[in-house]
Amino acid sequence: MRTETVKRKTNETDIELTLNIDGTGAGDIDTGCGFLDHMLTLFAAHGRFDLAVRCKGDTGVDYHHTVEDIGICLGKAFSGALGDMRGITRYADITLPMDEALVLCAVDISGRSYLSCNLRFPTQKIGDFDTELLPEFLLAFVRTSCITLHIKQLDGANSHHIAEAVFKALARTLSKAAVINASEVDRIPSTKGVL
Repeated sequence: MRTETVKRKTNETDIELTLNIDGTGAGDIDTGCGFLDHMLTLFAAHGRFDLAVRCKGDTGVDYHHTVEDIGICLGKAFSGALGDMRGITRYADITLPMDEALVLCAVDISGRSYLSCNLRFPTQKIGDFDTELLPEFLLAFVRTSCITLHIKQLDGANSHHIAEAVFKALARTLSKAAVINASEVDRIPSTKGVL
């Protein structure tokens, strides 16, 4: 099993996160932010990842530190669980509909951090969650997982649907890219011999 646990404690957040890439989709999430709990539960289910997250954050300020720091921890866990990335498929993409929302997601598990994110939320908030935090989560995840990620919103008029499409698309794309290619199980998928 490709599993990693990350613990991170700062003056702003105290996080313990465990990710099993080869899981069943089980989510045990308590971030202190209901909307983020919902998105990470979707992420676990649609990626078939087992994900446990506990976070105590300075949510009396806002959710910024909680969202960003969980992104940092999830990226570290994803990278750690992959190890040397021997045998992985490496590339994957999906175009995912969620009612009127349509999101394209493409990933290269490359060892290089890059985010291209084109999202247009019609509202500034989903409940008490600031929509501007979603790109911050993705950026934190990309920086610590060392992957290249492209997220493009092709359509969408409902902020909740757009966000949900992003998390579902990200999970399904990462799952496809991380799967072990049975015909190349001992090969690093790069001409460099390392990712």
